[in-house]
Amino acid sequence: MDSTPYILSLKLAFWTCVLILPLAILTGRALAWGRFRGKSLCEAAVMLPLVLPPTVLGYYLLVTLSPNSAVGAFAANLFGGPLVFSFSGILVASLIANLPFAIQPMQRAFEAIPGNVREAAWVSGLSNWQTFRRIELPLAWPGIVSGLALTFAHTLGEFGVILMIGGNIPGRTQTLALALYDRVQAFRYDEAGIMALVLLSTSFLAVAVVHMTTRRPVVPHA
Repeated sequence: MDSTPYILSLKLAFWTCVLILPLAILTGRALAWGRFRGKSLCEAAVMLPLVLPPTVLGYYLLVTLSPNSAVGAFAANLFGGPLVFSFSGILVASLIANLPFAIQPMQRAFEAIPGNVREAAWVSGLSNWQTFRRIELPLAWPGIVSGLALTFAHTLGEFGVILMIGGNIPGRTQTLALALYDRVQAFRYDEAGIMALVLLSTSFLAVAVVHMTTRRPVVPHA
């Protein structure tokens, strides 16, 4: 069985998690505690990939990243080639499609940190950066781990957006979910079954990680 779709999917999921991590932490923290005009619109924009049909999101990304557009032409010069039908293109698409899966759990984790904890850190002489690094991040780690787990699993299973941007090119943009579709179309059900089992297992493990990291210990009453 060809292992290329597995390797490509793992590579895509890995780099999506690496690149989205700092963006999700900073955005989640800003949405959790920030008080600024347009905050509701920002939260709606983060949620948009979650409610849009993947093909709709993929279509707009395809138009935006096309070499015929200003953004696509700039990106082609920057990356040395067009983003559409390339690994870089599906990576950009994956980052955008996974924004709600990464940001929302981290935002909720930062919101759960009591404000007086931060104030106590400031009173103790810690700077904003020290408070963020030594207090906020350790307390928010369950949400951070949950966001990364959901992002990893969702990237492995993403179909519509990757198909629109990548074009299902074997060895270049054909991920595990796309390879599964091809195997079913070719009536190769044994291989399709193995691929489906891998995706199912990954999704189950991701959900299990989310539940384990977000579970709070029960404090017995006196």
